[in-house]
Amino acid sequence: MTVHRAVPDLSPADMAASSAFYQLLGFREEMNLGWVINLVSPSNPTAQVILIGKDATAPENPDMSVEVEDVDAVYAAVRETGAEIVHPITDEEWGVRRFFVRDPDGKVVNVVSHR
Repeated sequence: MTVHRAVPDLSPADMAASSAFYQLLGFREEMNLGWVINLVSPSNPTAQVILIGKDATAPENPDMSVEVEDVDAVYAAVRETGAEIVHPITDEEWGVRRFFVRDPDGKVVNVVSHR
């Protein structure tokens, strides 16, 4: 299984202030859906931060996002282990296929691939 990137998902109290702060550090907004903002380093696009107000399409916010080559293969492998699926595999309108799984420490991981 191929991992393309792993990104922290932060839940700030003030989305705009947090976005402005990370832009001071050199990130730029790549996507802003209002409830989620993806900030990317222009010189290293795998260096990213995701700000989430409240995930509008899932029961709880993830702590981390992991972009993989084949989300369906990872989903099958995770289900075989008996890990808790927090959000079922879903095709989202903004062009991703994803699911959420709880890691052994209770953190929610958004496993995603772009369509």
